[in-house]
Amino acid sequence: MQIAVYQNRQLQPYREGAAFFRLPAADSAVTIGSFDGVHLGHRKIISSMLETARQQSLQSVVVTFDPHPRLVLKGGDGEKLEILTTIEEKIGQIASLGVDMLVVVRFTPDLASWSSETFIGELLVRTLSAKQVTVGYDHGFGRDRSGSGATLAELGAAYGFAVQVVGELRIDGAHVSSTRIRALLHNGEIAAANSFLGAPYMVSGKVVDGRKLGRLLGFPTVNLRLSDPGKLLPRSGVYAATTSIDGYRYKAMMNIGNRPSFPSEGGKSVEAHILGYSAMLYGRDMRFSLHGFLRDEVKFASLSALRLQLEKDKKSVELFFE
Repeated sequence: MQIAVYQNRQLQPYREGAAFFRLPAADSAVTIGSFDGVHLGHRKIISSMLETARQQSLQSVVVTFDPHPRLVLKGGDGEKLEILTTIEEKIGQIASLGVDMLVVVRFTPDLASWSSETFIGELLVRTLSAKQVTVGYDHGFGRDRSGSGATLAELGAAYGFAVQVVGELRIDGAHVSSTRIRALLHNGEIAAANSFLGAPYMVSGKVVDGRKLGRLLGFPTVNLRLSDPGKLLPRSGVYAATTSIDGYRYKAMMNIGNRPSFPSEGGKSVEAHILGYSAMLYGRDMRFSLHGFLRDEVKFASLSALRLQLEKDKKSVELFFE
């Protein structure tokens, strides 16, 4: 089994080897799940675990998987899963919630074949010394997700840990789920998606060389190569965004799409003009937070028409954050 342990704000390399190991940890309160998006439903579960850990003086532990289990289990049936959070984004978001330890388990077909009892016994009990396990009401684990909250309670009685099942979270009557958030993002409904996420949706990647057309127009852009090609990109269009550079927060207008005025091969592109910043950023890893959808992509008849629209977009971004 391959495991990465995030502790004390550092991510250590995956530990290789078939043999299980005992982490240098005290008895733990544990929650486990894919946590794609780390949305408010996930945060409710993690918060419940943290409260239990505090009350019982246990170490708080979150266990998650990389890659997303559905990418491994559904890889051959044509279903395309677009993830809401890259593993780096997920690590940062979960760490910010104040957990003592984050354990990232490499999800493989072999791991998927484990029975519920093997999975719980080896990972949660022997590896993490779990005394309290918190899961969501719809959590499934083990081979074919055959394990449920009831299964977990039975195993808890055998292995000596208590089980807490956290109920469904609804906002304005709507069920909070990663599936619903994906649908909102595909529609460009960023504000609604963010209200379920509990934080702005993020797009991250490395700054790469582009065609420099934005610089020609007086609007230099950073072109991003996504950190994970499986990351969900929202509906094509222009967005109000923010980013941080060397500790300072900047407003940005981000274009996601096919740039119909200057089409190129390779699918959707991601580029952003950072307001008030013009230094070179090539090769840097950057993360942008999306706050609002401004407009759809449009094909312009001339460079002057595009430049005029970019001026309007800049004002729209400034007004948005006012």
